[in-house]
Amino acid sequence: MIDAKTDVYCIFGNPVEHSKSPLIHNACFKHYGINAAYLAFKIDSIKAGTDALSNLNIKGASVTIPFKEKIIKLLDEVSEDAKAMGAVNTVLNKDDKLYGYNTDCMAAISPLKPLGIQGKNVAIIGAGGAAQAVAYGIQKEGGSLIIINRTVDKGERLASKFNGKFIGLNELERMNYLSADIIINTTSIGMHPDIEYSPIPSRFLNSSMIVMDVVYTPMNTRLLKEADQKGCTTIDGLSMFLHQGAAQFKIWTGISPDIEIMRQAILSGEK
Repeated sequence: MIDAKTDVYCIFGNPVEHSKSPLIHNACFKHYGINAAYLAFKIDSIKAGTDALSNLNIKGASVTIPFKEKIIKLLDEVSEDAKAMGAVNTVLNKDDKLYGYNTDCMAAISPLKPLGIQGKNVAIIGAGGAAQAVAYGIQKEGGSLIIINRTVDKGERLASKFNGKFIGLNELERMNYLSADIIINTTSIGMHPDIEYSPIPSRFLNSSMIVMDVVYTPMNTRLLKEADQKGCTTIDGLSMFLHQGAAQFKIWTGISPDIEIMRQAILSGEK
């Protein structure tokens, strides 16, 4: 029961209606007997979000599109990894200070590591906050980066930051072959409700590739459907989502939650 002693946590984003974060975090609060509630807030300004954290004593927040990079300058302290990535997806409000972290990186890399990253050509679609985290992880694991993005300046900056190659979408449309072992979509293309879209033409996919999509609503995006038809090894966004959420929960509560509790919360919520 929500009362005056209930701690509040939230997610800031725009859009945010699709988010399953309330499902997984509220399920964990209930399971571990924590008097807390997690809400989704669609905001237009991340400054309004950080002000709300401080003024309303919201204990922690998840940060999603398009605020992962913009929020950094508004925080009191940022972890070294988050600084290196240039993106924050988790905020802890403690002792009147806002602390920023990034749990995306390891969550994205975990399902790829058993398949091998070192020496592989990894094409990342997008250049936002999620792309920053994934690029950081790929570089640390010894992969060679290709950044594909619509906005040239942003894509070039990310490629330069992690010693990668940049391909603009206009250039990509003129190509018939992409020299990549792994393709990772970090954009919102293909996310509900725009499920008919894919971030890359299917002609670039072949059976030797690993194709990963960070989108988890729906879990089986058009990109993954087309990759599966081409015989690719596919990784959906649910694994990354659950692992980054579990890491967030530990930052906020000190508890490492059972991933299965989170998984069942999503599956039950979609019935």
